[in-house]
Amino acid sequence: MNKPIFELVDELPTSGLTVSMLKSLDFVAPGQWHNTVGFVNTIKTVTHETDEALIQQIGERAIYLYNDKSQGYQRAMWLYQTVDKTDKALGAAAFANKVGEKIPLLGFLNKMTPKADKAQTIDLCLKLVVELVAFCQINGIPGDSIGDFVASLGEYSGESLIRMVALVCVDGLIPLGPNFIDSALSALNQMNPQELQQNSTFQGIQDAIPGDSAGAKLNFISESFDSVKGWMGGIVTQNNLTPQKVVSNLQSFVQLADDKLDYLAAFLDVATNYYEHTGTQTLARRLIERAVAEI
Repeated sequence: MNKPIFELVDELPTSGLTVSMLKSLDFVAPGQWHNTVGFVNTIKTVTHETDEALIQQIGERAIYLYNDKSQGYQRAMWLYQTVDKTDKALGAAAFANKVGEKIPLLGFLNKMTPKADKAQTIDLCLKLVVELVAFCQINGIPGDSIGDFVASLGEYSGESLIRMVALVCVDGLIPLGPNFIDSALSALNQMNPQELQQNSTFQGIQDAIPGDSAGAKLNFISESFDSVKGWMGGIVTQNNLTPQKVVSNLQSFVQLADDKLDYLAAFLDVATNYYEHTGTQTLARRLIERAVAEI
């Protein structure tokens, strides 16, 4: 890892497209996510501690734990970062000076190419698997512990919950439609290992996915997605989620017609990094909680 954990948390943005997008999803998980940034501020927020000496001690212990290569924290961070970066188009720089609360997107449409449904399905499923494997890394359990991960979803809150809500809304509903769960499962069942190996996101993270061959990894991806379909379906049903409902909330900061959802999905892929952003926050929280318990 190039940067220490305190630096990664200190550098989290307080505004911009990723933050605005996540805020727009508050209607699915009201009050769950607050954009906590800054390492010391995060320690104070998580612990409610005011003693500066103790805050320093907690921070030092959290940094030590993150730097310990025998732990899975750095691996989890790498996963969160990599799954966001691998599928970004080269056009990301074109949006750098456009990030704000209101972004007129229509002018970019002629420069963007939506992903095929199959590619979008693979990316959705791989993000889910990254969440599973990162969860296992953070908690020090085997990387194929699907049951433990599924059981933990009912306890997800804060930045972890909003990340999964974004996965359902931004990588599921918007690009693939209201039946994205069934569509993804059907696509996985018809997919062959060669198709999976051609995907850039898979190429970036394949070594972290359990399985000794592409076929075995595809089976693990399919099993993981199938195991979480009930939880994802519950999120959709409980909140009466539709692509249009999600977009109507997104339109508080993105000007886009509802009939161009495939372009919106492509734009959000390029212009946001919600997995890395919230993943950094999740890791910081877990490290701080463990540091407090060990002091």
